[in-house]
Amino acid sequence: MNLSDYTQTLRTDLIAAAALGDENTRRIAEALAGAAENSARLMLLAALSDLASEVSAELGDRTVHVRFDGNQAGFEVTRKESADGDTPADAGPGTTFDDVTGDISRVTLRLVEQMKARAEDAASQNGMSLNSWVGQAVQDALRGQNRRDRRDEN
Repeated sequence: MNLSDYTQTLRTDLIAAAALGDENTRRIAEALAGAAENSARLMLLAALSDLASEVSAELGDRTVHVRFDGNQAGFEVTRKESADGDTPADAGPGTTFDDVTGDISRVTLRLVEQMKARAEDAASQNGMSLNSWVGQAVQDALRGQNRRDRRDEN
């Protein structure tokens, strides 16, 4: 699901509404539309995450995860671990690090200024906050590590 398809519609509608005004009104509306598009993208991401949480609560034995890659959003359904900590036998390769849930912890991260600037640029290009981008990067790195660990076991 490409979120830009939805946010672009909002942008186009705002610009079309401003077309009735003078040149200054149209210029301001275009600038506001760009800001509104980024805000709408973040709201859509939050809404999709909330939806996934609600669906997960209804499913009981499965968890719905939202995956973001730039402007693309997708979903993955995985089986929850049983009470004894074992993953059900039929859970298969879909069970990942992403099944970990719990309270969010605050972490202080020190980066070289150039690296921080590049990370901020990457986050901005993906329509994300730096915090969300770093969290996703850590999640992706752990997912990759889990794949390598499974390969080494075989």
